[in-house]
Amino acid sequence: MLSIKSGERSVFTFSCENPENHFVMEIEKKIGLCIIESVFEGEGSAILMSANYPEGFPEDELMTWQFVVPPHLRASVSFLNFNLSNCERKEERVEYYIPGSTTNPEVFKLEDKQPGNMAGNFNLSLQGCDQDAQSPGILRLRFQVLVQHPQNESNKVYVVDLSNERAMSLTIEPRPVKHGRRFVPGCFVCLESRTCSANLTLTPGSKHKISFLCDDLTRLWMNAENTISCRDHWYCHRKSYPLQVPGDILQLPVQLHDFSWKLLVPKDRLSLVLVPAQKLQQHTHERPCNTSFSYLVASAVPSQDLYFGSFCPGGSIEQIQVKQNISVTLRTFAPNFRQEASRQGLTVSFIPYFKEEGIFTVTPDTKSKVYLRTPNWDRGLPSLTSVSWNISVPTDQVACLTFSKERTGVVCQTGRAFMIIQEQRTRAEEIFSLEEEVLPKPSFHHHSFWVNISNCSPASGKQLDLLFWVTLAPRTVDLTVIVIAVVGGGAFLLFALGLIICFVKKKKKKTNKGPAVGIYNGNINTQMPRQPKKFQKGRKDNDSHVYAVIDDTMVYGHLLQDSGGSFLQPEVDTYRPFQGTMGDCPPSPPPICSRAPTLKLTTDEPPPCLAPESESEPYTFSHPSNGDVSNRSTDVPLLDTQEPVEPAE
Repeated sequence: MLSIKSGERSVFTFSCENPENHFVMEIEKKIGLCIIESVFEGEGSAILMSANYPEGFPEDELMTWQFVVPPHLRASVSFLNFNLSNCERKEERVEYYIPGSTTNPEVFKLEDKQPGNMAGNFNLSLQGCDQDAQSPGILRLRFQVLVQHPQNESNKVYVVDLSNERAMSLTIEPRPVKHGRRFVPGCFVCLESRTCSANLTLTPGSKHKISFLCDDLTRLWMNAENTISCRDHWYCHRKSYPLQVPGDILQLPVQLHDFSWKLLVPKDRLSLVLVPAQKLQQHTHERPCNTSFSYLVASAVPSQDLYFGSFCPGGSIEQIQVKQNISVTLRTFAPNFRQEASRQGLTVSFIPYFKEEGIFTVTPDTKSKVYLRTPNWDRGLPSLTSVSWNISVPTDQVACLTFSKERTGVVCQTGRAFMIIQEQRTRAEEIFSLEEEVLPKPSFHHHSFWVNISNCSPASGKQLDLLFWVTLAPRTVDLTVIVIAVVGGGAFLLFALGLIICFVKKKKKKTNKGPAVGIYNGNINTQMPRQPKKFQKGRKDNDSHVYAVIDDTMVYGHLLQDSGGSFLQPEVDTYRPFQGTMGDCPPSPPPICSRAPTLKLTTDEPPPCLAPESESEPYTFSHPSNGDVSNRSTDVPLLDTQEPVEPAE
């Protein structure tokens, strides 16, 4: 402790750790007056305190510091900490006498930002007040004076125009780094080239002129915040707003760290949709973002801890829909963000309200995997939260959906945790219990599909988190379909040739022999002349009652008429080769016939997928059940061309 008596003059020399930086302090103590003179011979800093520090400064006293600074250096003042007393009269303040200033003395409150970037000598005075006798309080001050060489940026003024902004603010502050014990030049932001401080906040509604007094501008960064709110849902509905960093901020020589937008909507009235200028990729450990910036999307509802994820350009996410208030933060990771600033840009729109927390629209890239994961990856999906992914599949591609693990391990306390995979075209859906069932194996989807994950209220312990990916591959025709198509084509060709041959034979027979008629007669042997050994079996063992050719339907025409005179289609039993199950013919691949129970058809509806019949196939007749076939009369003239007579009842 140093004691100075009244009227004495003492001179002390202080040597800094850096031998090139030192100053001389002369202290002169007189009754009712204290003047401290500090002489800087080079770059350096000094921490000074008010009288009686840390006790209170004497009531209604004046204390002055005189600083001698070489003209080629610049000095800046910053208050480290201070306390104010309770004043009855006058006001506690600090006064600066700066050479060349037209407003000497320049008066500042202790809570104001103090001057900086001052060239030459200056004085700083602390003025007390008349304190309240009942509760005097304590006035004390501790401050730092930094003297350093002027920087190149200190002579350049930047204009930041926030006059058209209503809810936007910009803060320039030191980057959090640790320094050693050696002298480090200060890094200040100056407003109007005189009011300098380590931190500067620019408010909306004004135009600001700033400069920098800093040896290394990488020691500073910027953080900005803007609020876009909607109070009238009728006015905001379907309106869009761009989320872009203003050009005035990008032109500053300081790196932008964060730019946040708070997007606020009326509760249960509107929701939000984010559409990026370029499709986004979700940051995962399997595929991290390697761009100079990314978007952090999180809920802005105070009672909800929901972080949707980090997204960067160059992916497959076309839009993100969220149910209610969110915060979108553009965060930069490298100084080259200015070169990639053209890639940044989101558009937010107010859309009708929906109940799910988030909906991601994804169009996978044909060249790479698309990794997707549930929100709150580190902490688990919040309770009773539902999230969906709308995954598009091009018409010429097939999508493979794969999950990273077999089970989720989630244990529900209340409710159910489940997942729904639904084909959008067929409306077919699969439901999986995430608490009990095994997650599905890799599945293939030929059309666009939904993946919906809904959480229960889980018990303490394992939370719900899922990672899955989607890959696309060109759609190929199944080999089985190709074989069936080839076989079916060959059979059709043979059938066509058979019809041609049959038609030629029939025409020849009609020309040479007249119409060929086959008649059933159970009383005689049906062996034809000039064809010996045609029927070697007995009647019970052969097919002598079956005729291969019937050319004239008029033979039994009178038996095939109903009461109205129209012909009834005879029921026939035919053999057809088995070709699969019977059903509706799909649009692609071509229809495939099958052997199945005969379908009941209307008279004007053609039978589906009928197989061709060759000439050599035998026919059998199914007669009415009111008489035996062998006893029916056969006296009808064979060539009678008159109208058939209806059968007797």
